[in-house]
Amino acid sequence: MYTTLQFIHSYWAYLVLFIVLIATLNALAGFFGNKEFKHKDFRLSLFALIVTHIQLLLGLILYFISPLGLKSISNNGMGTVMKDSLLRLFAVEHITVMILAVILITLGYSKHKKKEMAKAKFKTLAVFYTIALVFMLSRIPWQQWFA
Repeated sequence: MYTTLQFIHSYWAYLVLFIVLIATLNALAGFFGNKEFKHKDFRLSLFALIVTHIQLLLGLILYFISPLGLKSISNNGMGTVMKDSLLRLFAVEHITVMILAVILITLGYSKHKKKEMAKAKFKTLAVFYTIALVFMLSRIPWQQWFA
């Protein structure tokens, strides 16, 4: 079960990054291009929200069953985990930053719905989704993706 879930989590991440990148670029283009907020813009931001929440659920399950997640802290102690950059990435940094990214996407999506004007909607999505995307890119375990 662990390897299957790890496989799904790893490959779903490509979809998440792609959709969040597209939603972010769409929001930036809409904001700087003074475009009208259309139904496709709403759907794209919603789809980014959905795929990130699914990834969060997969990641949380994986965190609790993985030897690199909570078990790493339990087995090695927090001091040892914090001294080892790879253990720290998986047990602390990756989960913390990804949860923050999902929170930012959720906040951006929620706040944009309360805005009346298209420019304000695009601005809200652009700010929150861009910060979330930067957070995601900063804590992806790249060495495993390209190994």
